[in-house]
Amino acid sequence: QVQLVESGGGLVQAGGSLRLSCAASGRTFTIGWFRQTPGKEREFVAAIRWGSGNTGYVDSVKGRFTISRDNAKNTAYLQMNSLKPEDTAVYYCAADSSLGIWDSRYYSSRRSYNYWGQGTQVTVSS
Repeated sequence: QVQLVESGGGLVQAGGSLRLSCAASGRTFTIGWFRQTPGKEREFVAAIRWGSGNTGYVDSVKGRFTISRDNAKNTAYLQMNSLKPEDTAVYYCAADSSLGIWDSRYYSSRRSYNYWGQGTQVTVSS
């Protein structure tokens, strides 16, 4: 059983930065970040393979967001820079406790993850 606890959301002006944290209990192989706005499907943002450090991003955040992990703390981070109003959403951390084959179809799919955090609100004002 894996539990995920997110933190770090909040209100920030456009162009600002936030760092989200996802503390995991239990063994995981991949951590993903997803986001959701009212009336829309939850969308993939970024993912990291715990062991190798391989990462993947949705095109809209490339160059602005960075996903990383601290093995000693069993915590993953999402550093978000140059935030835009369209980044406003509830951000969810997700974990896969099985070793899926690392490719974009795998890490960007919600179905690849079997554990989810409670979500943290990120609001970017214009």
